[in-house]
Amino acid sequence: MRPQERCRRSGASVKEKGFKSLTRVEEAKKKFFSLLEHLGRIETAPLSESDGRIAGEDVYAPRPAPHYRRAAMDGFAVKASDTFGASESSPNRMKVGDAVSPGVAAPVHTGGSVPDEADAVLKIEDTRKTGDDLEVYAPLAPGDNVSPVGEDVNEGDLLIEKGSRIGPSHLGLLRSLGIESLKLSPKPTVAVIPTGEELVSPGEEPGPGEAVQSNGIMIAGCVRRWGGEPEEREVLSDRPEDLRSALNSSLEESDAVVFIGGSSVGRRDRIIEVLEDEGEVLVHGVAVQPGKPAALALIGDTPVLVLPGYPVAALAVAYFFLKSLIQYLIGDEGEDKTATVKLKKKISSKLGSLSLVRVKVEDGEAYPIRVAGSGVLSSVTRSDGFVLVPEDSEGVAAGKSVELHYWR
Repeated sequence: MRPQERCRRSGASVKEKGFKSLTRVEEAKKKFFSLLEHLGRIETAPLSESDGRIAGEDVYAPRPAPHYRRAAMDGFAVKASDTFGASESSPNRMKVGDAVSPGVAAPVHTGGSVPDEADAVLKIEDTRKTGDDLEVYAPLAPGDNVSPVGEDVNEGDLLIEKGSRIGPSHLGLLRSLGIESLKLSPKPTVAVIPTGEELVSPGEEPGPGEAVQSNGIMIAGCVRRWGGEPEEREVLSDRPEDLRSALNSSLEESDAVVFIGGSSVGRRDRIIEVLEDEGEVLVHGVAVQPGKPAALALIGDTPVLVLPGYPVAALAVAYFFLKSLIQYLIGDEGEDKTATVKLKKKISSKLGSLSLVRVKVEDGEAYPIRVAGSGVLSSVTRSDGFVLVPEDSEGVAAGKSVELHYWR
């Protein structure tokens, strides 16, 4: 049975039902992601272009690091036994030469190779050199100031796990080991399609009742930041034939499709009926504030998200679903960046909905900026992050410790 037939036989369409019942965020995610698959393809990229990407396979050390015994200090390679008993008041005396032998020290620099005949490095500040004579003022034990072979990593050590995010320190370590390319999860291509008769293109002057189309660049930025490759499209009208054409062309070119606007139940909100005709609408109406008029669909094997038209609501739904979708497709196992802060003022929220509350943090305390106001985008730019109030809570009291989620 085709997905749209299952939807039709189940009774009234999702849109016809309106929002009499809303799906909780975690339930919606479970329903959505249980039907999706990882991209399952891997690409090779130069090391210089791998920062921030997701490892597509485990990476192992091809050799130890360091691969030789390395001097940890500037000074002299010595036999430790030649320094026994040395002190400030009674220094030992040695000769300086080109090779280490009993009673003879050889100069070395930090990072340089320690001769096989030496078992320690004497710091230059613990010596005084006069011609070829060397006074030693501190005793050493074998191994002092010498980095052994494999002190950093041994040959065969696991350097990066599949699904881990590559960072600058990884780049340095990998280059030091001679690794110049990596197998990475690809950046999923995401079509970003803004809709709405009231929208005018960027650069145009909006008239009464019109607005400049700005959600597209915002959501495309989110896609890029979260590891995807956005394909921002021109604004569409609300006509079903235009929506259908854009959907079908995007299905051929993209790993995921995001529509912005047209997700509610008004006369001009037509995207849901188009998705019902073409595939299966899994969720329409999510118990989140702001962001209730969101939809999740599957057209063939391609996931489709419909974000509300109000910018903060679009951003909230993108955070809950689009970010998770991109991470799922590329196998990103990383966790969100959070911090624990104390709430300075009480937060009130709507029972039954997961509330995303924008907050400003000062001196370790969070001040709520807005709970509602899904069209007030400046409340996001003025905030440091947000606090989530669970569906079963009517708010959070002042003085409570809360988890701050950063917008990244």
